[in-house]
Amino acid sequence: MIEVSDFGNMDSTSPVRRRTGLDAVSAVEMPERLTAAVDAWAEARQLSRSDAICKLVELGLKIAPAEPASAQALISDATTIEEIAVHEIEALLDPALPADERERRIRRLTEGPPEFSKQRIDLPKHRT
Repeated sequence: MIEVSDFGNMDSTSPVRRRTGLDAVSAVEMPERLTAAVDAWAEARQLSRSDAICKLVELGLKIAPAEPASAQALISDATTIEEIAVHEIEALLDPALPADERERRIRRLTEGPPEFSKQRIDLPKHRT
């Protein structure tokens, strides 16, 4: 119950703030399918929808990384993946091929054919 007996006595410059001792209410908009899944999860655990959403958010926050992956980490991952790909391609190529032909084939497989370089979103765009 919120007491408002002294509401009229407050000066107009101070903000109106009532402490109820309860947590803040947050509205969450979800698709019907997600709401149904939350309701089913809540019913299986005998929780209200509100409590179920709180528990699910807590669980999600426990397993989610604290910070999004940095651009440097993504570049490092891409470089590692490319190195693994080059290693695997080298193992598949004929060892009798000349070194320059081996390099050309590896480059063509890792960078893609030049016909498609304009469609690649991970390569810098060349101005013409």
